[in-house]
Amino acid sequence: MSRIGKQPIIIPEKVEVKIDQDNIIVKGPRGELKQVIPFQIEVSLKDKELIVKPRPGSKGVSAFWGLSRALIFNMVKGVTDGFEKKLEIEGVGYRVALQDNKLVLNLGFSHPIEIEAPAGIEFNVEKNLITVAGPDKQLVGQVAAKIRDQRKPEPYKGKGIHYLGEVIRKKAGKKAVGTE
Repeated sequence: MSRIGKQPIIIPEKVEVKIDQDNIIVKGPRGELKQVIPFQIEVSLKDKELIVKPRPGSKGVSAFWGLSRALIFNMVKGVTDGFEKKLEIEGVGYRVALQDNKLVLNLGFSHPIEIEAPAGIEFNVEKNLITVAGPDKQLVGQVAAKIRDQRKPEPYKGKGIHYLGEVIRKKAGKKAVGTE
């Protein structure tokens, strides 16, 4: 039995949910999201609550049960509050700027790197902090990971792009190790 799958999803007042045969569409103040539901899962709407249950006679459905409930919950939360990831740039000469809907990164390469914001994603830049925000949790995380991949933090000085609050384990250099 899925502990997560059993919990009902409470729908806020501003959110509208539409259930088709194998799709669920959630509309809210921050946008509209659509998700395909596995055929082993049954979703029903009762009194502003979504209830996710496995269909009888399905094998191996417990994995999809909790996953489907979590995806639908994230859709409801995304269209009401939204999700955001914050990235921090560290390093001498590393800069970031916002031009129109593009993020321009100067990371020590011979050319600046431009990253276009996909539909529904917003960038915000303050000094050395980049904020990626949007209603789709997966897309926000994917775009943030793409930005981080441009210059991952290196283990000796910690220069590069990392998530806010991420701990970078620093290594001792050759000179520090050699003196012992």
